[in-house]
Amino acid sequence: MKSSVHLWQLVGFGVTSLGGTLLHFLYDWTGGAVWVAPFSGVNESTWEHMKLLFWPMLAFAIAQSFFFEDRRDFWCVKLRGILLGLALIPVLFYTYNGVIGQSPDWINIAFFFVSAAAVYLYEAWAFEKGRVTCDRPRRAVAVLLAVGILFVLFTFVTPEIGICRDPLTGGYGI
Repeated sequence: MKSSVHLWQLVGFGVTSLGGTLLHFLYDWTGGAVWVAPFSGVNESTWEHMKLLFWPMLAFAIAQSFFFEDRRDFWCVKLRGILLGLALIPVLFYTYNGVIGQSPDWINIAFFFVSAAAVYLYEAWAFEKGRVTCDRPRRAVAVLLAVGILFVLFTFVTPEIGICRDPLTGGYGI
């Protein structure tokens, strides 16, 4: 099981990295198609970059769940992992920019990949150690769905807060 968990996590990192990269450009590639906006980056805000991590990770988790259905802790580990990744993106970005002043694009890109790697490393550790207690896996799924709903909602009805502000245009959302 140990080697298969590591393989799954490696594949997950690849899927998330490729998926997030493609989603970064998808909105522009489709000419601003409204139907791709909830899943792709519509601007350069930190919130939109968090979305690029969330959707590929959720899609991979759904696919992976069919192979991990004997693990009661699966969805709780995934919830913790995804929330870790979603927290790391703004923490890394705002910490770096707070200390240095402004980050070059390659650093911002690195934050995405570092966050994805941290998630899959954490999940591998959690699956191996089996220390995550999951009394209510459906609640973990419900929280993930709620986060997804927020990403969709905030694409169209964007709160005017710093994390949702596009640093290039000063705008919010689409």
